[in-house]
Amino acid sequence: MQSREIQLIRRPVGTPVAEDFALVTRDVPPPAPGEVQVRNLYMAVDPAMRGRMSDAASYVPPFVLEAPMEGPAIGEVTASAHPDFKPGDLVFSRLGWREVFNAPAEALQHRDAAALPPSAYLGFAGSTGLTAYAGLFRIAQLREGDVVFISAASGAVGSIACQIARIKGCKVIAAAGGPRKKAFLEEVLGVDAAIDYKAEPNLTKALARAVKAIGVTGIDVNFENVGGDHLQAALALANKHARFAICGMISQYNVTDAPTVPKNLTALMTKSIRMEGYIVLDHMDLEAQFLTDMTAWHKAGLIRQAETIHEGIDHALDAFHGLFSGDNLGRTLVKLG
Repeated sequence: MQSREIQLIRRPVGTPVAEDFALVTRDVPPPAPGEVQVRNLYMAVDPAMRGRMSDAASYVPPFVLEAPMEGPAIGEVTASAHPDFKPGDLVFSRLGWREVFNAPAEALQHRDAAALPPSAYLGFAGSTGLTAYAGLFRIAQLREGDVVFISAASGAVGSIACQIARIKGCKVIAAAGGPRKKAFLEEVLGVDAAIDYKAEPNLTKALARAVKAIGVTGIDVNFENVGGDHLQAALALANKHARFAICGMISQYNVTDAPTVPKNLTALMTKSIRMEGYIVLDHMDLEAQFLTDMTAWHKAGLIRQAETIHEGIDHALDAFHGLFSGDNLGRTLVKLG
């Protein structure tokens, strides 16, 4: 059987370009004893993959050059040489960026095909959903009645964070770039106030107007995905004892000069703010409860999958670049099956 895969062939400087990658076709043999063969149905791309393209030390190893990259994927077992898996099983892996692969059984996790659509396990019921869940409940200690400010709110994690916060009785102020995304936040996710940051010369003033418009004095929780001026605005409008969950800082991922740092970090002290960064892999103990809650909320019609789907592995890099150009809504997936 033949399979196509995306390989990293050189480490990008600044924004990745097409010449940093290669689309490679290779033969996939039958699975060896203890292995399982999987045909991926969907793979996901996320901004954190940019960090793995560099060789700087991080919480996960960098991508290996001239080898298939890795990322979350949901697939179907096509052949098995392990008793725990059979053809037709739906499985999650971190072996995306390829169409077909063989892997040891321990690299795969069963998923219930009857409970949720396959792509949901890469979205609200996958690592992005768990990232939002852990950030709100464990890091930000979300409470009913909180005012929550979410940046990159139309993206994979942000769109789920908006929905969870609303389910839990919070007021949500959400920021995203462009009128299409602002309309999505208002009309689809139903947030209390939405900000098109690209239309605002001063994001701090825009957030202050949103706070006033919904009749509150400030924000209690900041779910941060962007950094830079978004974090500066959140610090300026934070209530005393606000809790900041630092999930990501996409505005800084491709910079080659000095990073943009908020000028009002002293607010951490003067407002007694607690700010904590986190990585979802440190919170996998929440996964069972998370899946139970997400499945129940989905069945009750309280949460929905927001996704942008690209067709074919030959468009996987288009999907990745769309994360930084602002083309995506919700989770960005590549349909492979």
